[in-house]
Amino acid sequence: MVFAFVAIESLGVPFPGETALITAAIYAGSSHRLSIGLVIAAAMLGAIVGDNAGFALGRWGGARMLQRYGHLVGFSEARAKLGRYLFMRHGGKVVFFGRFIIGLRTWAAFLAGMNRMRWGRFLAFNAAGGIVWALVYGYAYFYLGATLQRASTGVQIALAAIVLGVIAGWVSYLRRHEARLQREAELALPGPLGAAFPQPRPGPSNPPPPTRRARAREGRS
Repeated sequence: MVFAFVAIESLGVPFPGETALITAAIYAGSSHRLSIGLVIAAAMLGAIVGDNAGFALGRWGGARMLQRYGHLVGFSEARAKLGRYLFMRHGGKVVFFGRFIIGLRTWAAFLAGMNRMRWGRFLAFNAAGGIVWALVYGYAYFYLGATLQRASTGVQIALAAIVLGVIAGWVSYLRRHEARLQREAELALPGPLGAAFPQPRPGPSNPPPPTRRARAREGRS
């Protein structure tokens, strides 16, 4: 389940992948009926496999897929421009640190594909981010589960209240920060979405448009 949930979220679909990892890690720590090593391995593999699938979708589907299906998963053109803006400023660091940020974790791989990032470079940042994320979150919540098992009811309630407060504050901060960055991205990348992203280079499967002289020769033949 952890592998599937994390892979679906990493593919670009809002899905409780991180929640699945946290829940499984707490259960492993509190019950000792589940191997934390297997939980972490499943999360690592799901993050890497899902992100690579999302990267391929972004590279080959790109703006067309976003314009057609983006509204179904809450991925607007404003967020796509924000992703382009972040990649212009920070490059591969977006892929690594995006694994730890709500929202960006879901779309970082798709945006990397749209930005035509080299796959080898993407894989390096993606694998590093997925491994570190799974280890940090897995073991942190594993030990939290073990601690809660030994704690009194009052301590459990206090810890739960603190954790919920921190999460609510973090989400609120991210939303305010996202709105400001979206305004900066629109100023830096005005115009239609397609113009904001690099276009594929002409090749056998994507030839350049014919020149005016070539069209004239075709008309005379």
